[in-house]
Amino acid sequence: MKTRYVGFIAAYVLLFAASAYVSWNREPEWLMTDVSRLQSRQVQRILPAGDTASLQQAVREAAGLGLPVSIAGARHSQGGHTFYDHAVVLDMRGYNRILGLDRERGLVRVQSGATWADVQNYLNPYDLSVRVMQSSNIFTVGGSLSSNVHGRDVRFGPVIETVDSFRLLTADGAIRNVSRSENAELFRHAIGGFGLFGVILDVDLRVTDNPIYRVRTDFTDYRSFPGWFVREVLAKPEKELAIARLSVSPDSLLEEMYVTTYSRTEAQRTPELLQLSEERNVERNKFLFGLSRKWDWGKRFSWAVQKAYYTRSEEGGLLSRNNAMRPEVEFLEHASSRDSDILQEYFIPSARFPAFIDDVRRIVRENRVNLLNATVRYMPRSEEAALSYAAQEGFAVVLLINQKLSAAGVAQAEAATKRLVEAALAQGGTYYLTYQLYPTPEQMRRAYPEADSFLAVKRKYDPNGLFMNLFYERYAGDPSGSESKR
Repeated sequence: MKTRYVGFIAAYVLLFAASAYVSWNREPEWLMTDVSRLQSRQVQRILPAGDTASLQQAVREAAGLGLPVSIAGARHSQGGHTFYDHAVVLDMRGYNRILGLDRERGLVRVQSGATWADVQNYLNPYDLSVRVMQSSNIFTVGGSLSSNVHGRDVRFGPVIETVDSFRLLTADGAIRNVSRSENAELFRHAIGGFGLFGVILDVDLRVTDNPIYRVRTDFTDYRSFPGWFVREVLAKPEKELAIARLSVSPDSLLEEMYVTTYSRTEAQRTPELLQLSEERNVERNKFLFGLSRKWDWGKRFSWAVQKAYYTRSEEGGLLSRNNAMRPEVEFLEHASSRDSDILQEYFIPSARFPAFIDDVRRIVRENRVNLLNATVRYMPRSEEAALSYAAQEGFAVVLLINQKLSAAGVAQAEAATKRLVEAALAQGGTYYLTYQLYPTPEQMRRAYPEADSFLAVKRKYDPNGLFMNLFYERYAGDPSGSESKR
């Protein structure tokens, strides 16, 4: 009787495994890409995230079936960080609840699929604000942690500095509490780890107040900028947010620039100022920006308009911190079957900024790069993340480039990117890993000396390579031989 019972159980387990395999393999595979549309792969299945238990079950079933797992949010990483060949992709966007606010400790707990817009909408009635996020609020919190993003606040570095703790679903199906004191190794590797160490579930983020800022715009030039920034921003504690923009007009390419700063005030906190703003005139701005995408005269016209507008009124209006951290970006969205707008970012020591900009200008002209926008943010030193891009204080140079999707266009963009990376390395800087996979493995390791130890820790926590993406495939191999993977 006992033997028959054991046999029945074994048969049931085999039947369950077989049914799971069939159910996950009957459906046609999905072709998945990201916002850049430069990479695409057939994935096994895209699973919308439900509750924690279903995520845990999905990870365990994928591991049992030998299927890789990738993790996706808003999918604005541009180098295949959110998918892999025949992977089970966890779409985290539905895992988006705001779980609570601890006002005494200054912490908000959110699920990783929540966007920064969700967090802002929750915090604003409490007159609170996030400390660090990207310029746009459309990205998920989990994706931002996985990329260790940074923002406009000159008093804070990358987002890792604002994270108190989080829960991580690891390759063995366990859920671990992760902080600077508990599973500390995972803390500095999973943040900025591009989903390779597990699924970030919920996060405790440190928040700050929501002051009213006075907005001001000043003109300078790229050679004077580093010194000007120290005197006019870093030396003035009331100036908390800052962003600079370089000219992309052919007549003053990367020479002229202006800096917009946001200074804390004691202005009256009216309901109008505290109400969250929404983007306006999207279609008009999209059309005007499209002129720069197509023609040099469009770039000249755009820069002339910006100069006229800001020269007429250096002193701007009043703005809450929450509204200053949700600028207009929707007009930048671009859909075309022939070309794509891609981002690149380089982190350069302050003293080397002018020399790097000279290098960029030369590469843009010689490689005929269609440069649409160039912004500059300050980056304090921060080495907490294993793959730290801010090992020294400096400036982040963000380039928005339009490239063709043809083979020739991709080859042109790849050649220019490798030159730009080499220029950054020559100036003692580095580049952001969240974008294209154009840099070589050798360049990646020169930019990130901890790369091999990072990969060793990845293998320690995920020895079977359950969590996978194209970024890992590109850079996990032998630097001398992994070019064959492209």
